Amino acid sequence: MRVPLSWLREYVDLPAGETGRDVAAKLVDAGLEVETVEQLGGGLTGPLVVGQVLTIEELEGFRKPIRFCTVDVGRANGTGEPQEIVCGARNFSVGDKVVVVLPGAVLPGDFAIASRKTYGKTSHGMICSGEELGMGDDGTHGIIVLPPEHEVGTDAIELLQLVDEVLDIDITPDRGYCMSLRGVAREAATAYGLPLRDPALLDVPAPNSYGYLVKVEDPAGCDRFTARTVTGLDPEARSPIWLTRRLQKAGMRPISLAVDVTNYVMLELGQPLHAYDRSRLDGAIGVRRAEQGEEFTTLDGVKRILDAEDLVITDSSGPIGLAGVMGGANTEIADSVTDPETGQVTGTTDVVIEAAHFDSVSISRTARRLKLSSEASKRFERGVDPLAASAAAQRTVDLLVLLAGGTAEAGVTELIAPGAPRTIAMSANHPDRVAGMEYGRETVVRRLQEIGCDVYGQDELVVTVPSWRPDLAEPNDLAEEVIRLEGYGNLPSTLPQVPSGRGLTARQQLHRRVGRALAGAGYVEALSYPFLGEGVFDQLQLAAHDATRQVVRLVNPISDEEPALRTTLLPGLLGALRRNDSRGSHDLALFETGSVFRAGRQPGVAVRLPADRRPTDEEIATLDAALPAQPRYAAVVLAGAREQAGWWGKGRPADWADAVQAARSLAVEAGAELVVRQGQYGPWHPGRCAELLVTLDGVETVIGHAGELHPRVVKAMGLPARTSAMELDLDRLAAAGGEPVRAPRISTFPVATQDVALIVDATVAASEVEAALRAGAGELLESLRLFDVFTGEQVGEGKKSLAYALRFRAADRTLTAEESTAARDAAVALAGERTGAVLRGA
Repeated sequence: MRVPLSWLREYVDLPAGETGRDVAAKLVDAGLEVETVEQLGGGLTGPLVVGQVLTIEELEGFRKPIRFCTVDVGRANGTGEPQEIVCGARNFSVGDKVVVVLPGAVLPGDFAIASRKTYGKTSHGMICSGEELGMGDDGTHGIIVLPPEHEVGTDAIELLQLVDEVLDIDITPDRGYCMSLRGVAREAATAYGLPLRDPALLDVPAPNSYGYLVKVEDPAGCDRFTARTVTGLDPEARSPIWLTRRLQKAGMRPISLAVDVTNYVMLELGQPLHAYDRSRLDGAIGVRRAEQGEEFTTLDGVKRILDAEDLVITDSSGPIGLAGVMGGANTEIADSVTDPETGQVTGTTDVVIEAAHFDSVSISRTARRLKLSSEASKRFERGVDPLAASAAAQRTVDLLVLLAGGTAEAGVTELIAPGAPRTIAMSANHPDRVAGMEYGRETVVRRLQEIGCDVYGQDELVVTVPSWRPDLAEPNDLAEEVIRLEGYGNLPSTLPQVPSGRGLTARQQLHRRVGRALAGAGYVEALSYPFLGEGVFDQLQLAAHDATRQVVRLVNPISDEEPALRTTLLPGLLGALRRNDSRGSHDLALFETGSVFRAGRQPGVAVRLPADRRPTDEEIATLDAALPAQPRYAAVVLAGAREQAGWWGKGRPADWADAVQAARSLAVEAGAELVVRQGQYGPWHPGRCAELLVTLDGVETVIGHAGELHPRVVKAMGLPARTSAMELDLDRLAAAGGEPVRAPRISTFPVATQDVALIVDATVAASEVEAALRAGAGELLESLRLFDVFTGEQVGEGKKSLAYALRFRAADRTLTAEESTAARDAAVALAGERTGAVLRGA
């Protein structure tokens, strides 16, 4: 909503020194959103005067028509002689009054005017168009032709009101009443503590039985309809300068007097109106719902196919207007036409004025369905004051009589559906509780009365809401009005008191430790969308019955190619790895922690929670039960070099062992004992896949896999060769950890190291040998590490040698050689018993 400051001052006596920015600041404090304050006429200096065209000479020999004119500007040029001006416009004639800018003036945009030679003539100034003066579009795109009554030499800056300030206000949906000068003036008057001259306070004649006949068939869609008739309008009458300038400043284009007057009153009072050419009306005006598929041509010349929910204005011939949106082409005001032979001017002389109140939901649906947003529909959607209809119709009639010489017929039609003012019960201290500060009853009552409410009661208030505020529906709305008028800046700043001892949960702490551990190991976190397409499961070579294929599909997916919630983190991570590799980053180590979504055996049905109250615990529990399980997973992917080559060495590529080590590091952070065994699953290479297990409730449970991806998966997904990956269930890993991770106790006694090399069958897993060594070594064993695997003729066919480093330490003494040797021998003995291991060289 564009609000000229000069127009606003007609309704509120703002202090003389207040600038547009000062008023904007006050309105912002009151809760309005003032986007900009536009300075009209900034940098404009005269002389800019009214001139009369005396002669026009057509210049020949140029690519476009050029005219050499003499213009009478009175004494404005200091001599009184006619001013010689070259002009290319064609929309004026000898005798017309025009706007002339003389040498020495400066137009908007720092455009200095001087005498200059052009087209073989010297032009001493310029005949101006509206766009050159920053007035906006007047529909002609040509020279301004003024009414003949303006005297030559008059200052055109004041005449055309070129210097002004315009506030551009972004009207939110709950402030529909501010889509008018009346509404903004009310807010300005309240902000400054000044009285308001309400333009809607007019003497309106009572309705009678001899007004234009109107029939409303749908009172729910139209609860108020006022019709007035004006006859004998002068078809040659044009909108005066003050009217067109106010429309232009407000962002509207002047069209014709009758249309301009209805637009002006709409801007002034907020009530949309429509003027019908009475000679084109066929019988009574009606209001009804459209028939399904009914056709109607709007003012813009477009044929519309109507819906049964659309509200239409009709006469005996059918629809003549889309209620609250746009009028019809068959009853629009006719342009004046002059007969070239007789000189007689014809056009609309009798009009019927419509001022109605329509249902906001109905208007909104029609405007959106037809993609036909108009100034009228914008106002009806946000709520229009139903009691302003009769005043708006009277204001329109008065202006048409004044400006076009018409006569207002005595008939007044006004149909009103029964209704009562809205009341709201509220405790007097309710705004205090909402704001967290004490206003007191007197302040609450005073502020509510300032916005037009009637207030009764003491501790319990009964508030009658004004007709122009449909947004006020409950006590919180009234509390908001009190708070904003008292000033949001006056609200105390209070921070919530956090109970001591609360911080991150154990689950959140683990997730942070996991992220820090992987980042410290050289991995880069990559966050991907939680959506996938089911075709990726085929690329990952998952079995048809695999639980990972059981997805939750979205009703409204962002992309039709990814309509399901992810059940694994690998597609997103591998996609990020592929994109980075294609852009030249070949040495990659990425990780992600996030939720996956597991569909239940029977899909749940979510209940629709209420919006007018807090949901009950049962309703929340029902909603939670319908949600899929959302365990948190952790995954890594690697490709390229894990250690860069340089002067320090050759470096090495990333391989399956790095993926397994990432899982081990997560287990350390969770304080869980991770079992790593050879496995085989989906996307991993069958010979380079590790199965990751933990013990839960006494049962070993698979929580993930790690290793090198299968070559077919690498090819299908366009990944670098030998790409490795790891994925595990972080929640299950945390459950296996039990107690929080504690720092190890550091012994001050020396360590005893014993190395053993055991020969076992090639089919025996190293993890089985390691488990046997740990069990046999007893409590003196501090750590155990596999440092060499050897196969060859020396150990025999079908055999392999596993070399382990065992570290022994006691917490209370220095171990003797006999104690460490005995512990080692016990470990070897149990390994031989369980796995058939034989000490190499024995």
